[in-house]
Amino acid sequence: MAKEKKLVEAITSMEEDFAQWYTDVVKKAELIDYSSVKGCMIIKPEGYAIWENIQKELDARFKETGVENVYMPMFIPESLLNKEKDHVEGFAPEVAWVTHGGANPLQERLCVRPTSETLFCDFYKNDIQSYRDLPKVYNQWCSVVRWEKETRPFLRSREFLWQEGHTAHATEEEAKERTIRMLNIYADFCEEVLAMPVIRGQKTEKEKFAGAKDTYTIEALMHDGKALQSGTSHNFGDGFARAFGIQYTDKDNTLQYVHQTSWGLSTRLIGGIIMVHGDDSGLVLPPKIAPTQVMVIPIMQHKEGVLDQAEKLKEALKAAGIRVKLDDTEKSPGWKFSEQEMRGIPIRVELGPKDIEAGQCVLVRRDTREKTIVSLSDAAAKAKELLETIQKEMFERAKAHRDAHIYDAHDYEEFAGIIENKTGFIRGMWCGGQACEDKIKEDFAATSRCMPFSDQERISEVCVCCGKPAKKLVYWGKAY
Repeated sequence: MAKEKKLVEAITSMEEDFAQWYTDVVKKAELIDYSSVKGCMIIKPEGYAIWENIQKELDARFKETGVENVYMPMFIPESLLNKEKDHVEGFAPEVAWVTHGGANPLQERLCVRPTSETLFCDFYKNDIQSYRDLPKVYNQWCSVVRWEKETRPFLRSREFLWQEGHTAHATEEEAKERTIRMLNIYADFCEEVLAMPVIRGQKTEKEKFAGAKDTYTIEALMHDGKALQSGTSHNFGDGFARAFGIQYTDKDNTLQYVHQTSWGLSTRLIGGIIMVHGDDSGLVLPPKIAPTQVMVIPIMQHKEGVLDQAEKLKEALKAAGIRVKLDDTEKSPGWKFSEQEMRGIPIRVELGPKDIEAGQCVLVRRDTREKTIVSLSDAAAKAKELLETIQKEMFERAKAHRDAHIYDAHDYEEFAGIIENKTGFIRGMWCGGQACEDKIKEDFAATSRCMPFSDQERISEVCVCCGKPAKKLVYWGKAY
């Protein structure tokens, strides 16, 4: 028995040390391993399968809106990176450089892509000539490198996987529409598939992407009350086009600059799933993203007929469109239960000799541990129904937690009292001045997360920081 407890005992309680709990989960659930390259992670099959499901679902949603996938080189010449001043300044501290090819010094340093705006711009300037060539709605799935000082698996690593969309349009209106459209795809995906509620909004001038005209974001709240920027979409206007000379001839035979967008979402979402839904036993995966939705665990599998019946049940579940596995290893049932819980598999099916004799099995929910006894003939239908229920209720719980941790502050004293004693988002009015953002960051290590689209209630007429007339409602918080 002591041996069976060991799997879960290896996880620090999230209430005791949330950061250590997170590290324990990603390791014990075998999502990642550490590599010999500091700050880089090995994504193991259990972790990569989650990313594959994210990629599959998002890619389909992208393509429904006309997005086409391409691939750009991973190296950017230094002269190309330097063409857009604000952009290069924003990324300079994180850039990794290649200076040699074999034993020979390169004539020009090559940047290992931290993002690919400059590569797409260099391509577009030759590929776009006429209004007939527009729009270009491209995306690539790749990895990028940013030389972070402090790293944490999935949340911040020196190399990570992501998708980055880069589009070019004839008009400012088309570019803005695409920017918002892609943000809404991200938000709907997070809420519908990851069961992760998000706040949609615009970043302030201080927090926007380097080189962008406007940056839009979705912000999620983790269990510990910190925010996670979960996806961003940027409207570049014609700034990059002017820097790179991307012009087209319009219907009146006049040269015009294109208007561009960029949007990206990365493996940090896996960290978000862990921190929104996980518990002290490990992962809790929403059924729509779980690589394995049901694990069949035979009890007393050495008894005649148990494994045969378990295999039949697995095939029935598979035929119903459920992603299912059978754990027929020689580990004890208790260990298998702990392992299934650690990996966050939404449902386990327990099946032993007495169950077979009674023509039934036991379905156990990972999220609530609620048990349901069903006939073997009804198991597949009931499992599908339970998976839908779990998905829905996981979102509802996450939203209730998020909403219970949103507070209103009307002045600086109230803001300080909340942020020093509670965790979560703080709604506060803002004058629009960067000095107030800087002061809040310096005093409380909190930042403006976004100016929300759907929530611009004027909870006060004055800025929460300086007391001057307010312009916008802002969600503030500490973040990953």
